Amino acid sequence: MRKLVYCIASSLDGFVAGPDGADPTGPDGFWPTPEDYVAHLVAELPEILPGAARAALGVTAEGTHFDTVLEGRRSYEVGLKAGVTDAFPHLRHLVFSRTLTESPDPAVELVATDPVARVRELKQEPGKDIWLVGGGELAGALYAEIDRLIVKLGPLTLGTGIPLFGASAGFDPRTWELTDHTVLGSGAAFLTYDRASSAS
Repeated sequence: MRKLVYCIASSLDGFVAGPDGADPTGPDGFWPTPEDYVAHLVAELPEILPGAARAALGVTAEGTHFDTVLEGRRSYEVGLKAGVTDAFPHLRHLVFSRTLTESPDPAVELVATDPVARVRELKQEPGKDIWLVGGGELAGALYAEIDRLIVKLGPLTLGTGIPLFGASAGFDPRTWELTDHTVLGSGAAFLTYDRASSAS
């Protein structure tokens, strides 16, 4: 069965974006993207690079992890404001929203139904794993369905912002097993955790 993988950049203090929810890697962003960080993404996770970045870097690799990406409305709208209707044209792209009534892009599937039910359906379909790109609110709604975490831990703190699982996630302690890790010379760490079998 396919896994739901929350692959997300996080600060040391557990935030995935600033309080305004803007793209932390955008032109006015604060997220550090040194050469070794970009090189690691290209080598190990090429499918999570947006289409424009893939084109600029000459990346054509399909990737081995994901063929589907899930995104919440607020995260999706960050791209829309920049004129990008489908940041991941190389993946099947689903956007969860109860307010968007029409998809701005024919390749982007809008989902207005229960995200948990839709993810359970997706897990039963054939294919590679499913990438949950964010944001925190959708991750909070899908908290119990997440099978793997890939945390791109940046060497910075924000003080406040949007937490890893959003502000509305319920209290539900779970244990995770560290299954892979890479620490870069620039200070970023890529940490992969699988949900422990003893977790509820």
